[in-house]
Amino acid sequence: MTCNSSETTRLLEQVAAGDQQVLETLLAGHRQRLRRMIAVRLDQRLRKRIDPSDVIQEAYLEASIRLMSYLRSPTMPFFLWLRFLTSQKLVTLHRHHLGVRMRAANQEATCHPGTFPEASSVAMAAQFLDHGTRPSEAAIRAERKERVRRALDDMAPLDREVLAMRHFEQLSRLEIATVLGVSEAAAGKRYIRALEKLKQVLNPSGSDWEG
Repeated sequence: MTCNSSETTRLLEQVAAGDQQVLETLLAGHRQRLRRMIAVRLDQRLRKRIDPSDVIQEAYLEASIRLMSYLRSPTMPFFLWLRFLTSQKLVTLHRHHLGVRMRAANQEATCHPGTFPEASSVAMAAQFLDHGTRPSEAAIRAERKERVRRALDDMAPLDREVLAMRHFEQLSRLEIATVLGVSEAAAGKRYIRALEKLKQVLNPSGSDWEG
């Protein structure tokens, strides 16, 4: 499956025809989406040491080198390919700085089995509740954040990944379906089910979702 937006397809065709000047435009159009992916997958211990822009730049350099090979035989949409390359840079950084192998929650994924850094429950919890909170509410917010983190940790890894991809990375249902190797309808149902599980754990009034 190699569905791309019409604009991405047009730019890829220009690159394939030999117009290398549009490459920067092609890559730049995906920068913000990649930043969202990094935000939810970069280990908390590295957030003050690693600049997401540097990670993306390294991924873009890799993409520039491998682009013609990708164009000859694309196995996934262009953005998911960039996302995969960026994830590999994250894996390398985690191994270099922390000396650990990253757990890969989406081992069933067809695009990049067993090699994608797992979404951080700490980062997800922080972003779920990342709304302006008055100092007097800081303690309550911290307690809520911890409840969200525990709820995420208690989820099946793949459910947590679906939440991360849809809610934080803002991948489309089609993109998630491509990553997981399931139908678009199944991807949508899995996201709704995961969201409901989290709401049930956090409970009743839904106040935790309002920050």
